[in-house]
Amino acid sequence: MAIIQSPRNLKMMRPSWLAAAVLSLAALNAGATDLLQVWQAARQHDPQGAVLEAGRAAGAARREQAAALWRPNVGLSASAGWSSADSRMKGAQFSMPGMSSDQVSFGTSIHGGTATRWALSARQPLYDATRSAQSRQFGIAADAAELEYQHARQEWMLQLTQRYFELVLAERRLGLLQQQHAAVEKALVEARDRFALGDVPVTDTHEAAARARGLQAQLVAAGHELELARQQLADISGLPAGELKAQAPATGMLPGTIEPLAHWQQLAGQHNPMLLLQQAQLDAASQEARKHELAATPTLDLVAQAGRERLSGSGDFGSASSTQSQQMIGVAFNLPLYTGGWRSAKLEESLRLQDKASAQLAQARLQIGQATRAAWLALQSGQARLAALEQASSASQARLEATRLGRQVGDRTTLDLLNAENDATAAELALLQGRIELLQSRLRLQAQAGQLDESVLQAVNSVLQR
Repeated sequence: MAIIQSPRNLKMMRPSWLAAAVLSLAALNAGATDLLQVWQAARQHDPQGAVLEAGRAAGAARREQAAALWRPNVGLSASAGWSSADSRMKGAQFSMPGMSSDQVSFGTSIHGGTATRWALSARQPLYDATRSAQSRQFGIAADAAELEYQHARQEWMLQLTQRYFELVLAERRLGLLQQQHAAVEKALVEARDRFALGDVPVTDTHEAAARARGLQAQLVAAGHELELARQQLADISGLPAGELKAQAPATGMLPGTIEPLAHWQQLAGQHNPMLLLQQAQLDAASQEARKHELAATPTLDLVAQAGRERLSGSGDFGSASSTQSQQMIGVAFNLPLYTGGWRSAKLEESLRLQDKASAQLAQARLQIGQATRAAWLALQSGQARLAALEQASSASQARLEATRLGRQVGDRTTLDLLNAENDATAAELALLQGRIELLQSRLRLQAQAGQLDESVLQAVNSVLQR
């Protein structure tokens, strides 16, 4: 713990701590910043929010990809250039009314002629089992992206509340150290005066001076800690560091009853984003195996084509041209017969990856169950611990008052008073930390159940001191 420095000691303090102290005093004069204000500011400023939203939007686009697999594909191709052609035919049969011959020869040639070609084609899938599995994969991937967003958003909230409460602790620690330093400084002055009168031994002044020097070092460290905590929260939220003053949890902040562990484990099993994400990954792996299993099945498409090819120029027989036009509408049937073992190899790979995803799901279910139990036990024991810390803080304050009175009448030494000051400060800080840990345990439990959202932050914000 630390205390207010005497004028001589203040000259020895580092400028960085003085800046932190000035910043702290400025924040005390400013309005308090509640948790929801910080969260709303972080949503607009923290790059992590943009990362999450971009990933979510990219995942949502996969639903459109799934729908597009079953829509018609239309393509247009065209080409133009220089081309040569040479055609010879002998022994052909030619017939016409009143005339026939079976020793007819034909010959055409074009050298460096102009060639043009265009083709328009459309294909509408009618039946494709592999395409169906791929479409389901896209839908699962879109669901997985949403689950990943929910999990990351909950982790973001937990990180933000942790930063917020780190600032609460840093502010309170510095304030308590300043109060303790002021009390120790007062005790040091009194010890010197009473020593001059011969009322106390010189050891009292030495003990008070030593405690003051020790508190000076703690004040420097606490000032640096406060400066760092405030800047970290400012970096996340974009709010000016000098205007940030966090609100501490109040007494009686949470209901006394906690739902049974089985209730929370059931919620976690049904709604935990990471568990649902792992299940989605298993479903995607199953569809991947199904896709390769169905790769040997036939496909049926509705097709329509129209095209034209033309070549014109001059050759061995003079000017010549050739034109071909095609139009077709119908169905196309395709049946893979042999892929060189590629399909079976991919199927084997996908089946093993499916086994891996299944094992990872079982592992995730076990880990989430353990994390839910740990958070529930921390919340349950935290309430009893908080009650004990409140009693300890009250007892420490009563002991301090009694020690002060005893010091005045000579029943207690200066060292007794310094120890009582130190214990009272430590007890008050421990009480604040216990309240914060209780709130964070509740947040972690609700995150495991997939319930951590802005309404939960609002509930936490409502129990912060104004």
